[in-house]
Amino acid sequence: MTPPSPPDRLDQLQQRLRDFAAERDWQPFHSPKNLASALIVEAGELLEHFQWLTEEQSRALAQPGPAQEAVAAEMADVLLYLVQLASALEVDLLDAAARKMGVNAAKYPVAKSRGRADRASEL
Repeated sequence: MTPPSPPDRLDQLQQRLRDFAAERDWQPFHSPKNLASALIVEAGELLEHFQWLTEEQSRALAQPGPAQEAVAAEMADVLLYLVQLASALEVDLLDAAARKMGVNAAKYPVAKSRGRADRASEL
């Protein structure tokens, strides 16, 4: 089976996920609590791929191959649950991200944050 082409916009992805769930009658299980829980589980599965790796080894996952494919699949799971959670809570993720980046820019000005690891935890 050929995978569907990637959506061009986040709202298209949200609609595909709603359709996918509706076809399987999964909506009753997709409460915000359950989606948030599933998101964390998938984030943990993503983290497993990095556990015990050195910095260099973790950067090597950028190279095409089975390890990168496995990481990409977990990243996709995280994204899909996050998009479903945003849909369930009626959060515009792109707007929320833009607002958060503005907050972070004010909180971590370049002059005080450039090259400082203790300031690198926020995007």
